[in-house]
Amino acid sequence: MKILVFGATGMVGKYILDIALSHGHEVRAFGRNVFDKLSTERTRLELFKGYLFTDKDIRRSLIGADAVISALGGAADGVDRTRSLGMKKIVNEMNKKGPKRIIAIGGAGVLDTKVSEDSDEMTYIFKQPDYPKKYLPISEEHFNAYARLKESNLEWTFVCPPEIIDAPATEEYNLNRDMLAEGKFKINAGDVAHFMVKELSNNVYLNCRVGIAAKG
Repeated sequence: MKILVFGATGMVGKYILDIALSHGHEVRAFGRNVFDKLSTERTRLELFKGYLFTDKDIRRSLIGADAVISALGGAADGVDRTRSLGMKKIVNEMNKKGPKRIIAIGGAGVLDTKVSEDSDEMTYIFKQPDYPKKYLPISEEHFNAYARLKESNLEWTFVCPPEIIDAPATEEYNLNRDMLAEGKFKINAGDVAHFMVKELSNNVYLNCRVGIAAKG
């Protein structure tokens, strides 16, 4: 499988490259600084210099790709809209001619939770009154990225981790469809990457969000 990776030089992206290559996939790493940050010596790794907000760069990068993984990051100040606008650009081009399968990273704030313990009504975690205000801007960015996927015609999976630690995969983690996973409120970047690459082949969590957490 040829996988196009956005955010390939970021914390999760670097593990995605390692794991995808170790599983025998071909990988195309997209970014404006991929030649500065990544080795050109690795077998089955293609570096593609492109700009996320340039439609023609995304369009060209999709040629020949079987699937897309987005590990886009950005600042948490509410001004940086890389996640939502980047997802809009990617989805628009994939809807036209690109592959139909995409797995992307969001955040735990956009998972579902009960409005209260004695209610069956659901809401998003970041919509709860006691949700920390400092995390609202980044959660709203994640939500807007999720909305782009949900309204698309693509086969998507939106991975929603809690705190991400820059550490390799343990392959020991819990998953939950649309809601928080049991376990610690943190996860290794390598484990997020491991699930994303594995899900490309398994297709267990199509068109849903996925809670992921390190086993307690």
